[in-house]
Order: sequence, then structure tokens, then C-alpha cells
Amino acid sequence: DQYFPKGQNRGERGRGRGGWQGGCQSVSEEMPKYITVSTFAQARAAEINAMLKAVAQKSSNSLVFQTLPRHMRRRAMSHNIKRLPRRLQEVARKEAEKAVHQKKEQSKTKCRKARRRHINLVAEFNRRQRKNIWLETHIWHAKRFHMVKKWGYCLGNSPTEKSYRACYRAMTEHCLLQDLSYYCCLELTGRENELLKQLARICSIDTGLTFEEACCLSGRFEGSLNLYRADHYPEDMLGPVTFLWKPRDGSENRQLWIWVHPALKQDILRELKAIFQCSEPEEIYIPEPVATSIQEEKRMDVVLTLGKKRKKEDKEGEKAVPVKKIIGDGTRDPFQSYSWISQTTGIVISDKTMEILRYRLIGPLSHSVLTETLKAASLQTVRKLTELNNWWVENCKDSEKVSLHQRQSAIFELLEGISSPSEMPPGTILGLTVGDPRVNLPKKKTKAVPDFEKYQDNDKVRQLYLEGVPVDCAHSFIWDQDICKNVTENKISEQDLNHMRAQLLVPGSHLDLGPCESKIPILLVQQPGKMAGEDRPGWGSGWDIYLPKGWGMAFWIPFIYRGVRVGGLQEALKHSEYQRTPHTPNDFPDSQAGMQFAKELEATLLEKFKRRPPAKRANYVKLGTLSPFICPWGQLTKNWEVRMKASGEFVPSSPHRERCATEGHSFCYPKEEVVKEASPKTGEAEETMEITSSEGALKTEDVTGTQDFGERDETMTTNGFIVLRSEKLLMQLSAWCYPTAGRDRRVRLISRLGQKDMTEDIFLPILMSYPRALVWVNLSLLRKGNPELHAMICIPTEDDLLHLSKDKLFCGPQEPKHRDIFKHKVQKLKEEKKKKKKKENMKALEGDPPSVPDKETTEEHEDLILGLWSDALPDVTSHCSRTLLGYVTRGDFSLAAGCGEALGFVSLTGLLYMLHKQPADKKGLVLLRTPASLQYRFARLNIEV
Repeated sequence: DQYFPKGQNRGERGRGRGGWQGGCQSVSEEMPKYITVSTFAQARAAEINAMLKAVAQKSSNSLVFQTLPRHMRRRAMSHNIKRLPRRLQEVARKEAEKAVHQKKEQSKTKCRKARRRHINLVAEFNRRQRKNIWLETHIWHAKRFHMVKKWGYCLGNSPTEKSYRACYRAMTEHCLLQDLSYYCCLELTGRENELLKQLARICSIDTGLTFEEACCLSGRFEGSLNLYRADHYPEDMLGPVTFLWKPRDGSENRQLWIWVHPALKQDILRELKAIFQCSEPEEIYIPEPVATSIQEEKRMDVVLTLGKKRKKEDKEGEKAVPVKKIIGDGTRDPFQSYSWISQTTGIVISDKTMEILRYRLIGPLSHSVLTETLKAASLQTVRKLTELNNWWVENCKDSEKVSLHQRQSAIFELLEGISSPSEMPPGTILGLTVGDPRVNLPKKKTKAVPDFEKYQDNDKVRQLYLEGVPVDCAHSFIWDQDICKNVTENKISEQDLNHMRAQLLVPGSHLDLGPCESKIPILLVQQPGKMAGEDRPGWGSGWDIYLPKGWGMAFWIPFIYRGVRVGGLQEALKHSEYQRTPHTPNDFPDSQAGMQFAKELEATLLEKFKRRPPAKRANYVKLGTLSPFICPWGQLTKNWEVRMKASGEFVPSSPHRERCATEGHSFCYPKEEVVKEASPKTGEAEETMEITSSEGALKTEDVTGTQDFGERDETMTTNGFIVLRSEKLLMQLSAWCYPTAGRDRRVRLISRLGQKDMTEDIFLPILMSYPRALVWVNLSLLRKGNPELHAMICIPTEDDLLHLSKDKLFCGPQEPKHRDIFKHKVQKLKEEKKKKKKKENMKALEGDPPSVPDKETTEEHEDLILGLWSDALPDVTSHCSRTLLGYVTRGDFSLAAGCGEALGFVSLTGLLYMLHKQPADKKGLVLLRTPASLQYRFARLNIEV
């Protein structure tokens, strides 16, 4: 092309209008005066190489014998090269060698029959358990449940069949079964005084029970409490836990089990190691097996293969090693220790996660399911020593232990004479050793029903639900790690059990294993159900069953055969919702796990919101919803604090201050300091009011006697708020939420609980002690309506209450529609994007490289989403026509109450302000509004204690 002018091809040379003469003249005129030899030769060489490459390379993917004419092809050519013509045999040989190498590199997927072999299935399941922990009931759940990956586990979320109402009926009338083995068990071993001394630093008596509670310390009852960082109460919440003490056995050392949610495990474990000063564990050395000689190996092989099928050989020629099923946590490193010891006190912290299994039975017929499924272990193996149950034989030689087992069995049989688990003392613990439950399987699935003949009002049953289980009967061999290991390793396999059933003379008759029957130590812990509030006491009560690992399915299937219904994570959420108790980690916004859950939920809801087109989704800016996907608790409490300071309504007068000093109260009004903070947009310093106090704690006799409220909350947590969990304060707030008019319900409640009326002298110290606190509340709608997640709890105006008193069918007011102040910005951004896209297309046509977008502009554009508030949030309390009080964390139509119910948090300052302003007959009335609606609904606010 460099030798000819543009617009003329090489083939047009010599073909001019004037024939040959004209052509010669044009060629002579267009011939270059000179050429560069090196450039000319290089161009021709490239053309020659391209031509040779095109000739040598095949133009199609067909094989050599497929290129022959059809009349010369033979079927044998595909595998016999000699059938081809001699000129093509060499090429076909190379193709065959190439195909062999490709087969080695790309291994063929095994067929379904090979994949479904037991050894291959176990190997595949073991591989999949290396990343996420599987429960022992995973395969059973995976066939019947929607599975989710949470907290490092594969868990069943909800059943695939329609069972929402059926699960509620099971919890209310029959029995619901849940696998809670994903809960983590942390075992503490050491001297009792050393354990209690350090554990007292991470809990407070204000919130209820502690580790020092006498009934729990003896081992008779299970306890529950909230943990905080050491010496930081009421700040730095870690999360709720349940604990069990091993009954005293005469030694100085005690064992304590702390059961925590997997989302809280790392934070709590880190804090426990810090307070006990436990060092990091050393690596475990596992010696390699000693290599034997070839002759000895051959002798062993001959002995092992006599009378057995030959094992298939693998690719390397070595015999295939049988794959062992993973029992427990498959993600654990076998070379790493999961125990930490304190060099100063000798206290040992062990991680028993997945070492102890935990099942939960919920419902009034849990007793019937338990007594029909489990049978106390027999004592006939005392005379016959077997390797499977040698621990049981050794213990049965002790007359005291034999007597203890008989008393435990008698108490277990008495459970069938109690109509509901809620009649037992809360948290009762019963130790027991049972036989193999697989032996007692019914022929077909049945429903466990109570035996009314045993429901006799005898003295033993009455004594059991009045006094509970004795201390010695709470003992169980499951506390012994060696016994649990022996029980797990010596379990009779399903294959052997089925083989024994097949040899019965009468098919389907009872299988008596005699001395070979396994003996399994278990622990039964009563769950009290709904204890707070006045309605439905004891609803949702049941039993927790603790088992050694490896026995999960052996107990699960017999429970299923008794007609229980199985629930997943969603059923556990509904169970706590109907009990009106906080659910872990959803309803703990002041803990790290709760904050992480809120962030993940916000990301999920935002992604779902973006997937919908703008015309098919709600415009939350017009609806007045500032934060539809996350609850801004920190800003809510801060805005209420600033609001009260600006109004000056609850500012204590000088007589109040003098009386605080003369009566010995450590309370004094906090000083106001001006703190300069940089604005996130302008960078200029803005003045904000902060509260500081010289005193670190507040004590008052008016509300809690001499009990210390705890440290001041100005520092707060990183969020700037805390959740109020002091039982005495919550009882006082609960009494104030009831109206006095009509039935005079609040007066009777106050007289029963010994609370005082709501006066300024009483609530003002509480308000000043906890300026940024949240309170857990439950709400019941007065009329129709279905509360949703992140619904807003607002304070009704005087006109709203007046309208309600005149019209009993008045549902609630409506929020005026807001103006979308970001709409023009979004439209402008769309126009800019269109212009920018046109410019980029023009540049692409011209061949210019595309320009790199600026990072700052892209970040600003990503924040602008039509329908969402894009700037920093304004004052959330006064953004709408009704003052915001709090947010709903869970809400739905309650099958238990027959109306819409919601659970959430409100600002303590806002709650006291509302109760102080409301008339006596309207106390506790609030308004609820869902994020995607303008309609407010009236609801009754309660604090259950």
C-alpha cells in the first residue's frame, strides 16, 4: 500500500482507458522512484509465513479419516491407523497421541452409579464439610428444608412444605423439634472461687441472675444472663448466654458450661481469655505411623483379606483406604489445640463446639415424646463385662451410683404425669443414662399422646413440680470427656443393627441387644417458655436434650417417629417473637454481632431495592422515611438528648440539686460543655452540646434503694447508646405504661409490685443517668394493621387522642406526602450520563482511548438513588408530622394474640417524655407507621418484665 496511491488497487494497474498504451503510461507514471529493500523483503517474508501457516494449519476440527471422501471411509479407521492411506497414517498417529494426553489432563466425571457408592459419597461429604460445618442432621434437613449458610454452618432455614400454621399448632398443642447443635459450648474448669471472682466482672446483678446464684451454682438449675466487657457495664454488650454448673463431687475444681450463639462466640471467647489471662495453645504433635517392612505388610494383607471382598486398587496401585465419616466440626485443624490454660490460676478454657449436641422440644406434649422415645438404661450388664459399655459396668459396681440411676429413672417416669413442661421449676436439670433409642422404634410413624391414667394428683408428682429435681439427680456422665469419647467410638452402626433385626425369628418384634446395648449419658434441661407479662404464661415451654456427638441421627429419627414437627431458623425466630423476647443476634443492637447483622440486612435490602425499576418501588423520600433499611439508634438517642436540652422541660431546679446533695445521692446535674466537631461536608467546625459529669455512677433510694445504677453513659459505646436492662428500672417503667382510667389497672399493678407513681422526683434521676438509652418494648395494634420490619414508632398528638376518644373506629392519622428534594439531582445525573455516553461513543469511532472517570464524581453518583435519602440524615425525631420514638425490629400478624404485634426499641428519654405528657387514660398509646406507607395505626405499648 505504500507504493500505490489511495483509492487504487494493485489489480487495476495497466488497465487504463487507452488500452495497452494507456496502461503502460499509467504504470510508468505511478511506479515509485525508489524502494527500501529491507522493508520490502520484510513485508514479503511476512506474507510467505502467513501462507505457509495457513497451509499447515487445519481449517476444521475434523480428524484425518473424516477428511477422506465418503466412498473411501471405513468404520475401522477410527481405531486402526493401518486402514488409512499411507500418506495419512503419520498424521493420524500424531492425532492419536495428542488425544491420549488430553484424556490424562481432563479426567472424566464419574457416572452417577459411581458417585452414589457409599465410600464416594462419604468422601464427597467430607470434602464439603471442610468449609462450612455440617450438623449431624444435615442430610435429613437438606432433603426437606431451604438451607442457608450462616455463621460458618449450613443450617435449615424453613421447611419446603407449607407449615407456618402447623408449626405454631405444634408449639401450642403438640411438640416442635429443633436442632440447636450449632450453639457453641465453652467449658471452664478450675477452682470455684477463682472462676466466680473473674466472671463477676463481665456481668451485673442489675440485669438479673449472675454466675453466683445459689440455685444455679449447685447444679440444679440452668441460668441465663447478659455478658459485658470486663468492668464496662452497662456499656460494651457482648451478648446473652446460658450456663450450667456441674454438681459438686467433692473436689475443689468445678466445671462450667457457657452456651453462646455462634455469632457471639469469638467476642465472648476473647473476653474470657483476657480476664483469666489464658495463653495461646501449643500445637499438637501427632506422631507419624511407623513404616513396617514389605513382608509384614503382605502378611497383614493376607490375614485381612481372608473371607472378605478384595478392595479396588487406585491409580497408584495401592489399596484404597476406607474413608471415615467426619463426626463433629469438620473445619477444625487436627494439629491445633482448642484449650487454653491460665499459668497463674490454672483455669482451663475449652471450646466444646459440636462435641455436645443439643436438641430442643417445644410444646405441652414434650413429656410424652420424651418418655416414649427414651428408656432408662438397664442394669443387667453388671455381671457381663463388654468392651462397649465397660464404663457403665465400672460405675454400676458402685452401689451409690446404682441407687442414683434408679432415682433418676423414677423421676423421669414421673414426667409423664405432668401435663406441661411449664409446670416444672424454670431451668430444671435432670441427668440420665438411657439405652439405644433405635431399639424402641415403632413400626410406623405415630403421634405421641399422653396417658391420662398417669395424670393422677399423687404426692410424688406434686413434690416434683413444687421442689424440682434433687441436686444429686442433676448429675450426668456427659460431663466426663472420656466417657463421651467411649460412647461415640463404640456406637453400633446402622448396618449391624439392621443385620440383627433381619435375624429375628419373628420379623418386626422387639430387638433385645442385652449387654451389647449402648448406654448413652444425656442431660435434660427444662425451658420455661414465656415468663414475662400476664398473658399466655408458660407458652413455648419444653426441654433441651444434650447428647454426646455421633448420636445425632440415632435420637433424631426416633423423635420424628413420635409425630413431632421439625422447625428451622425461621421457626426459632417466631418462637421468640411469640414469647416477646429478644432474638440473638437480631435484637441486640448494642453488641458487635447485632451491628454486623444490621449491616448485612441493610446490604441485602438495598440490593433488593435496586433490582426493582424506579416506577415499581417505593419512593421513601416522599413517604418521609429517612432510613428504611437500617435503624439509626445512635442518632435517635442523640436527637432526643439534644431535644430535651433545647426545650429545658426536664432541667432540675436548684432545690432538686440541693436535695440531691443533702440526701446523699451521688447524682448531680451534668455540666454542659461545647465540643467542636468537624462537619463531614464543609469541614468547618460545628458546635454541639455534650453532657459530662464529675460522678461516675448514680445511686438513688427512690427507685432502686442502695443499688448502683452503674457508670455514667456519656462515653457510651462506639454507637453512642446503650440498651437498658436493669430489672428494677424496667419494672418501674412497665408500671407507668398502663392507663389509670377505666379499670384502674395500673394502680393494682403498682400496689402489687411496690412501685411508685410517676413524679418528677422519680423519673428525673433515671433520665439524667441514662440520657442515651433504648428500652425493649412490645406493641399490640388496637385495630387492623400489620407492622413490618423497621416500622416507625411515633408519639400521637393531642388531636389524635381526642379523635380516638370520640371515634372508637378511628384507625389513625395520615402523614402528609413529602417533597423529593433529590429528584432533580437524579434527573441531572441521568442527563450527564447520556451525554457522557455519547461522547465516549464518538471517541470510540474516532479511535481515541476512553477517558478514566473521576473517583469523587463516581462516589457521589453512587450515593444518589431515586427514592432514598442521599445526604446526611437530619433530625430523625422531627422529620415527620409525628415525633419519632423508636423503631420496630420484628413485626407480623400474631397467631397467638390474633392481631398485629411488633417488637422493637424506643428511646428512654422519649418514652419518659411521652408518658409525662399523656393523659391518665391514654398512657402507653403510640402510633405505628410502616416504611412504605403514609398511614399511622394506633398501638398499645407495653414493657413486659
